[in-house]
Amino acid sequence: MVIKICDDTEDMIGLPLIGDKFPEMTVKTTHGMMNLPEDLAGKWMVLFSHPADFTPVCTTEFVGFAKRNDEFEAVGAKLIGLSIDQVFAHIKWVEWIEDNMDVKVPFPIIADTGDVAMRLGMIHPNKGSNTVRAVFIVDPEGKIRLIIYYPQEIGRSINEVLRALKALQYADKNHVAAPENWPNNDFLKDRVIIPAPADYKTAMERKKNVGKGKDCYDWWFCTKKI
Repeated sequence: MVIKICDDTEDMIGLPLIGDKFPEMTVKTTHGMMNLPEDLAGKWMVLFSHPADFTPVCTTEFVGFAKRNDEFEAVGAKLIGLSIDQVFAHIKWVEWIEDNMDVKVPFPIIADTGDVAMRLGMIHPNKGSNTVRAVFIVDPEGKIRLIIYYPQEIGRSINEVLRALKALQYADKNHVAAPENWPNNDFLKDRVIIPAPADYKTAMERKKNVGKGKDCYDWWFCTKKI
């Protein structure tokens, strides 16, 4: 991807994609220096960017993430925030949230000069110089498993981030796929989708389970109860 840095200069920056290893970096945070993803090896990481400290939408998001932090921790995930603000601004904002919203922010916030945001594709030039609302879910091996971008003008759903994390974890553990809005799909409910058959014989065996009240809608579309 080409990102124009100034009027007469263009740098080629390879932005990380789903399936890539999360790039190694040392970052300054409200909890001290961190080496990512090394310091969180063996844990899931949910890294999310916000446009700026002391802004209303971002404040609602941080309150939301902070209130749900225990739920992320319970499934082995660590939250990390990020914006292009100095660390003292992060500290003051966290203090303001605790004093005015009665919510303690327990996770670290990266104080970025813009380098991290550029490396991760969090700055979209047509949306200004602040970071958009990006979400990266990184697995315990340091591989990027999910990327979501939201514009600055709308807040993200903490429920969806947590749902997606749990769906990834369940799919990995059980070698299945999760349908739309799992585990609350409109017609599959909490059932999951099993991998498609790899050969003709298996496909034909699957056809025996096709029909109302059975596990398969067709040989390529079979489900099971979790």
